[in-house]
Amino acid sequence: MKVLVKRIDPNAKIPKIEHEGDAGFDLYSNETIVLRPMERRLVPTGISMAFPKGFEAQIRPKSGLAINHGITLLNTPGTIDAGYRGEVKVIVANFGGEEYTIEKGKKIAQVVFNKIEQPELEVVGELDETSRGKGGFGSTGL
Repeated sequence: MKVLVKRIDPNAKIPKIEHEGDAGFDLYSNETIVLRPMERRLVPTGISMAFPKGFEAQIRPKSGLAINHGITLLNTPGTIDAGYRGEVKVIVANFGGEEYTIEKGKKIAQVVFNKIEQPELEVVGELDETSRGKGGFGSTGL
């Protein structure tokens, strides 16, 4: 599979894999943004992408930002559909207790490409019985 990346801003950083074998390509902020505690912002990356139908791009948080600063992503993983050609933007939130500055050119998220299936949906009157049944949140214990 080939992913085409277009710089919307000529100075935008192109996503890259830090270590061979990593699943995610790092995404970089294309502007400096100050996030106050409990604030969320839409952070531009300065790039757009094209990839084949049958795939999606998932935007995921960076674990180091999460554990060290309380910085995470909302709507995670965010899905970019194969037909989208606009700028990749990331919904970043600060759950830490201090203001955090996202510097232009610094890592803010990662993008992972996945093959997807589109199942055929069939409307039925009943579903088969299972041992779990309708047990939901917390039904399997802690």
